[in-house]
Amino acid sequence: MPTVPSVRVYVDGFNLYRRCLQARQHLKWLDLVSLCQKLMPEHHVDHVHYLTAHLRPGLLVDPQSPVRQQMYLRALRAHPAVSIHLGSFRNDKRLMPVHPQRIDHATGRWVMTAVRKLEEKGSDVNPGTRMTADAVTGSADMVVMLSNDSDLAGTMRMLKHEYGFRTGIIFPTPSSRSSKELIKTQPDFVAHVTEEALAASQFAEVLRDSNGSFHRPPKWT
Repeated sequence: MPTVPSVRVYVDGFNLYRRCLQARQHLKWLDLVSLCQKLMPEHHVDHVHYLTAHLRPGLLVDPQSPVRQQMYLRALRAHPAVSIHLGSFRNDKRLMPVHPQRIDHATGRWVMTAVRKLEEKGSDVNPGTRMTADAVTGSADMVVMLSNDSDLAGTMRMLKHEYGFRTGIIFPTPSSRSSKELIKTQPDFVAHVTEEALAASQFAEVLRDSNGSFHRPPKWT
């Protein structure tokens, strides 16, 4: 019988959150391996790499968000086929033009205001690096990115067209909103996350790891 192709998936955690989960509290207790397997039924999902960054309490409106994130990371770590890779947040104070923009007639310059600019660092470098390493070492038959970030197009293009590796993309968006730059890389596999797949890929309400049992955060019910 033919062998089922093996796949490694690289999940851009914040891209997935913004595109699919931010407004869907009841779908955040997400089993990533189950989700990817449902979207790729003719492949075997060998491993999922989840790329994110720790939320910082002082930068968020909801101070309980980091607590819920840690509970979710605990659920992912309990899965033997998931690895977590952490980037970081950068919090800078910057001067930016007010909106709507207007001119200060005394100086002839744009009116500016001080803002706090929060950026995640490593979200586009880490998945590309991890994907390249796994492709080169032959860890799976195909490497698949779950993201709609066009910054990853260079890595996808290089792996497929310069080195001949099989690539795939799972978009956390409807097809009409998929990154054209990622589509141009001509992946061997394309899928889109659906609400039905998210709903069918939730962890059990109560999980257990080496430290004991834990459950879905109440706000996510």
